[in-house]
Amino acid sequence: MSNLRRGAAEKRTMGRKVPERIGMVGATGLIGRRVIRTASEGDQARIVGISRREAKLPDGARMEMFVAEPAKWGEVFEAVKPRSFICALGTTWKKAGRDEEAFRAVDQDLILSTAEAAKAAGVLNMVLISAAGADPGSKSLYMRVKGETEQLVTKVGFKRLDILRPGLLRGARAGDFRLAEKAGMLVAPLIEPLLPSKYEMYHSIDADLVAQAALGLALRRAQGRFTHDNEAMKRAAREWRAKAEKEFEE
Repeated sequence: MSNLRRGAAEKRTMGRKVPERIGMVGATGLIGRRVIRTASEGDQARIVGISRREAKLPDGARMEMFVAEPAKWGEVFEAVKPRSFICALGTTWKKAGRDEEAFRAVDQDLILSTAEAAKAAGVLNMVLISAAGADPGSKSLYMRVKGETEQLVTKVGFKRLDILRPGLLRGARAGDFRLAEKAGMLVAPLIEPLLPSKYEMYHSIDADLVAQAALGLALRRAQGRFTHDNEAMKRAAREWRAKAEKEFEE
C-alpha cells in the first residue's frame, strides 16, 4: 500500500469505535453466512462464531470462529463475552430423517440450551431467526416447533429479544440444494402479487436483508421482546445500510 493510500485508510479509522462483538451460532447456514459476509464488509460489528465443526468461511470473512461441542458453548460465551448473539440454528424435516425427535433436537432443544448458556454467561440480547407462520398451536409440525421455541426462548429472560420471522428465503445455499425451495423462489415473483393480504407474511425475502436486519437489531439497546415480519426486517435492514454508508463516508 502506498503512503498516500495508507494515510487515507488511517484517517478513516481514526476516532472510530471498536466494532462490537456479536456471538453467533448457525454460522454455516444461509443466514449465518450472509451475516458473516455483511459484518465483514464494515466496522460496525465483528462476528464471533461458535460451531460444532469446522467449516469453510465466506471469502473475505473477518471474524473469530470457535469449534466446540454444544455442551461447551457456554464456556465460549463466558470467554468472549459478546453483548448480544444471533441464533441462526435450524435444520429441515428431510435432514432430520423425517423424525420429530431429531428435528426438535436442533430446532428446539439446541436453540433453548444455547440461549440458556448465553444468558448464564451474561449475554444481554438475543436475535432468533424463526419463520413466518410460527405458531405453537399450528397443525404443521414445523410451524408448531418454531412457535414453541419462540415461547421457550422468551422465558429465558434476555433484556432484549428480537424474533425474526422471514418468509421464503431467497439466496444460494452452499452445498445444500433444496428443490422445493428453489422452485418456490422461481415462481414467487409471479404469484405473490396475486395472493390475499393475509398471506403477505409468507412472501419471499432476500437472505441479505434478513442478515442486515439481524445485525442491526443485535446492536440495539432498547429492552423488550420484538417480533419482526418481512416489512419490519426490511426497515431494520435499511437502517443498517444507512449507518454503514455514513460510517464509510466518515
